[in-house]
Amino acid sequence: QVQLVESGGGLVQPGGSLRLSCVAYGFIFRRYGMSWYRQAPGKERELVAAIFAAGGSINYADSVKGRFTISRDNAKNTVYLQMNSLRPEDTAVYYCKATFGSAYYWGQGTQVTVSS
Repeated sequence: QVQLVESGGGLVQPGGSLRLSCVAYGFIFRRYGMSWYRQAPGKERELVAAIFAAGGSINYADSVKGRFTISRDNAKNTVYLQMNSLRPEDTAVYYCKATFGSAYYWGQGTQVTVSS
């Protein structure tokens, strides 16, 4: 059964850090490009960061460049999102996505709230 399970969200003060994890089950993880998206209330889901299957190419949204880092551990079937210098505007539900050609899977999401 295919599953993506996110964890690591929570409440953090502005300027703080969080590390999100997404563990994959039921498919050949190393073949898939992995990405993190987020969706704030009343807004469309947007791409935050993406890492290709071989880990050689990484992309970030302009709004998170220099603050967020995406990485993957194929031995653990896990993709991470290290988030530093968090801002209130980073508040959203964060989702991981696995993509291979026309096939894709979504996780259930984890809430990140940045507030004092």
